[in-house]
Amino acid sequence: MSACRRMLYLVKHRSLLTHVRRNLTTWSPVGAAFNARPHRKLDLFQKNVGLFGVPELSCPAGFQVATEKALKNTEHLVEKAYSSSPGVQTVQCFDQLSDELCKVADLADFIKVAHPDPAFREAAEKTCIEIGTVVEKLNTNVELCKSLKNLLDNPDIVAQLDPDTRRVADLFMFDFEISGIHLDDTLRKEAVALHVKLLDLNNEFLVRSHMPNRIARSAIPEHLHLHFATEGSFIQIGGLHADSPNDLVREIAYRIYLYPNAELMGCLEELLKCRYKLATLVGYESYGHRALKGTMAKTPETVMSFLQLLTDKLSDRTAKDFKMMRDMKKKLSPRHSELMPWDHPYLSGVLRAERYNIEPSLYSPYLSLGSCMEGLNNLFSQLYGVSLMSEQPRAGEVWSEDVRKLAVVHETEGLLGYIYCDFFHRQDKPHQDCHFTIRGGRQCQETGQYQLPVVVLMLSLPHPTKGAPTLLTPGMMENLFHEMGHAMHSMLGRTRYQHVTGTRCATDFAEVPSILMEYFATDYRVISQFARHYETGQPLPESMVARLCESKKVCGAADTQLQIFYAVLDQIYHSKPQNRSTTEILKDMQQKFYGLPYTPNTAWQLRFSHLIGYGAKYYSYLMSRAVASMVWKQCFIEDPLNREMGERYRREMLAHGGAKEPMLMVEGMLQRRPTIEDFVDALVSELNPNFETFIMDSES
Repeated sequence: MSACRRMLYLVKHRSLLTHVRRNLTTWSPVGAAFNARPHRKLDLFQKNVGLFGVPELSCPAGFQVATEKALKNTEHLVEKAYSSSPGVQTVQCFDQLSDELCKVADLADFIKVAHPDPAFREAAEKTCIEIGTVVEKLNTNVELCKSLKNLLDNPDIVAQLDPDTRRVADLFMFDFEISGIHLDDTLRKEAVALHVKLLDLNNEFLVRSHMPNRIARSAIPEHLHLHFATEGSFIQIGGLHADSPNDLVREIAYRIYLYPNAELMGCLEELLKCRYKLATLVGYESYGHRALKGTMAKTPETVMSFLQLLTDKLSDRTAKDFKMMRDMKKKLSPRHSELMPWDHPYLSGVLRAERYNIEPSLYSPYLSLGSCMEGLNNLFSQLYGVSLMSEQPRAGEVWSEDVRKLAVVHETEGLLGYIYCDFFHRQDKPHQDCHFTIRGGRQCQETGQYQLPVVVLMLSLPHPTKGAPTLLTPGMMENLFHEMGHAMHSMLGRTRYQHVTGTRCATDFAEVPSILMEYFATDYRVISQFARHYETGQPLPESMVARLCESKKVCGAADTQLQIFYAVLDQIYHSKPQNRSTTEILKDMQQKFYGLPYTPNTAWQLRFSHLIGYGAKYYSYLMSRAVASMVWKQCFIEDPLNREMGERYRREMLAHGGAKEPMLMVEGMLQRRPTIEDFVDALVSELNPNFETFIMDSES
């Protein structure tokens, strides 16, 4: 459906007429907006509306104003929670309290890493610390907890609560419990002290795990200096150089970047001790048991069963993959033919390229950013009746002039929310692709209106040039679809409470919508709707898409096994303490769950930054991929553009956020309850070859 026809459709619905009139001059087709540099009209008289339209945030000092306003409202809501009679209004008050703090804290959490102005970043960082401190105090506020406990301890009142309200009440109580609310004063103070200490340790580890290591220039052969950054008489190594065709460059980078740092090692080991101590203090067997409550897996024992069974089922294929890599290394480097950990990413890429000719530059001309955005627009229109409309940001609303703003509009429900697209590379911007919730959706009891969700998608794409739009590699295109899956999870939910809005759900479920989008991104029936050569208009050949899909299966078992090793390591680190160092544990787990030899004097765990945000939950990527695979094969593989199935997917999985048990959502979509064996079989079957691809290649 064209943008004009979509607009006419909206006008037919009287409830949307006012909104359409208001935005008719600012909305435009999404593809064109992303294929050109932004043109902002300079209007000296236009009022600065503040970041995300928050008037206080027109300058860095506004963060303090916004913080003080939020904290004042928080005090009022705490008093209201104390005095209200137990009932649904108690949970509504708690959610409003959470929303008041999150609206400032979540926005600040994004600005502190994304804003190009150091003054804004510093002000946002102070806000994060100030509100974080208040949240910790509220989580150990005995009187506040008592008002919720009075509700949950009354079976007559609980029986009258709707399922969403009951679940949100339980989740708020869980937050109290893991903060040690039930402990006596002395132990509760100890729990608070551990929380505060962990905030510092988490931040220290996160920052230092990304810092480069350096070595004297004289220690590295002179002809290799050009491969690394230099700083006076030192060479800086800030990554693994995993894609370098030079064996020695990869080895040097691996040994130097992963060389142990005693202070960082101490930070990690202290962090793990504190997590265990806090978990046991509040009544859990280990930090893993605490972290997994409420997830699909539920317990560390289930996670380990899943990872062990997957290892067993993959063992033959993994052995074959490593044999292929060894053979390729002998062919490329006869004198150094032993397969080492630094070889895996490079050699698997060589094998894929050799077998399927998937050079990214062959694909990029067909994948302009604008055409990919139109592809997403068409997909969402067909699956959900939703359109992405480009909207001109107002003065001061965005933090960089190349940020695009999208209104997400449903054909009958109207405006669902906003997505800010921070897609282009700039100095000091994090390189990691990610999704940020700025404001969660919720039903506002005080106004009767629905609070529209606001999210940011962050990528790091090249800017368009005079001669060409931004052209994506297949990997960039998949990442775009992946992150947009998170965004639509936020947009398509209509949860009553913001505490469970969109991606605020179990970690091993949160990745399902984003990973499912990767299947759409590699299905020719979807790709053929938008992938056109930016100069000639020729469609991307179907055989190229088929080869790309099959190439991912090359060394797929070994790649999955590497992820299993990381997930196992994460589980062991967050189990009961062991009388050995984190490096000794890594060495043992690498031998049991990976297969390539440990390299002496390296400590890969010190670069495992996911230990902070995904502590005891790194397995979530694998489990989410299993669920996404099952949903794709059962519900979408026959017709990826099926509106009826899209509506069912929204109704059963996207609509609830975290307001429903994750396994119940999966069960509702699949119409059966999957087992651990089902998850494992789904991942293993992903690696089976599609013989139609070989037939297509032989005919072309």
